[in-house]
Amino acid sequence: MTASTRPDLDSIPAYVPGRDHPGAVKLASNETTFGPLPAAAKAIAEAAELANRYPDNQAVELRNALADFLGVTQANVAVGCGSVALCQELVQITCDAPTDEVLFAWRSFEAYPIVTKVGNATAVQVPLTPDYAHDLDALAAAVTERTKLIFVCNPNNPTGTALGKAELTRFLDAVPERVLIVLDEAYFEYMRLATEDYPDGIELGRTRPNVVVLRTFSKAYGLAGLRAGYAVGDPAVITALMKVHIPFSVNRIAQAAAIASLDARHELLDRTHTLVIERDRVRDALLAAGYQVPPSETNFVWLPLGERSAEFGEASAEAGVLVRPYGADGVRVTTGDPHENDLFLSFATDPAVLERFSI
Repeated sequence: MTASTRPDLDSIPAYVPGRDHPGAVKLASNETTFGPLPAAAKAIAEAAELANRYPDNQAVELRNALADFLGVTQANVAVGCGSVALCQELVQITCDAPTDEVLFAWRSFEAYPIVTKVGNATAVQVPLTPDYAHDLDALAAAVTERTKLIFVCNPNNPTGTALGKAELTRFLDAVPERVLIVLDEAYFEYMRLATEDYPDGIELGRTRPNVVVLRTFSKAYGLAGLRAGYAVGDPAVITALMKVHIPFSVNRIAQAAAIASLDARHELLDRTHTLVIERDRVRDALLAAGYQVPPSETNFVWLPLGERSAEFGEASAEAGVLVRPYGADGVRVTTGDPHENDLFLSFATDPAVLERFSI
């Protein structure tokens, strides 16, 4: 006889990471091909020598560095084992009954329905617009008395679309103050929207206690393997997050690398600018070949191939390039190094492939 577990666990899907295979070009996970910044690599080596010691559970030095960087106080900042851990903790601090609702667009970050169910709450999915962006009017209309939390992924993973400041502001003002709104800005560093419409969630949240912003060191900073993310919000929300935080889950090496990355952040713009140019080159080539590709403000592009998505993913893998199909919705292709992107484009724009997928 085995020990009993929650009966609803059978309904919770496991998170499925992007495929990997020796020798294949991996464009299936939203990593960057750039390694850690040089200063961060040095900090990693030094911190490794103290791996026998527990990390600072409060991550005080990192939180102070983030507070200085963002122009907030330490009381406004929490850190987590990647921003996805903070997503789950946010569900934990807002939902305490199966009838509690968590709203999010769909398709969006695939961890949202998982962390919602793990938190024993009800997921409410709101379809994207025909342009593969958040339908903020529909999202606001879906709020009920049972709504406790709303995830807004901006820019959106996996479609790459971004909301502007004006439309996001209208949405924040339309949602009741009792509902916690999470602006998930994991790809913030890749956005290149016009200055007057730039949706900086931290600025938008300064006067809104029900807004919390998530960002990460996993993407632009090249620290995906170390797992360090952070939340910025009202001190009451941050205090609640600290209560459900798994002790020592942000390890010593991750903290040291994140602090060093912030100190060297002036080097980051060149890296992200290089990637954005390459991302746009890939999109332009796909558009020229006849694909439908929405504008992207991330480190990837989205191919809305519908029912053909899985078949396209398998064909790409056979050509030596791993991409990320999402059910019957589309395929996400991460921007890699130029030669990796060229290999993908060689496959995707091959006349036989275009004919096969009716492009």
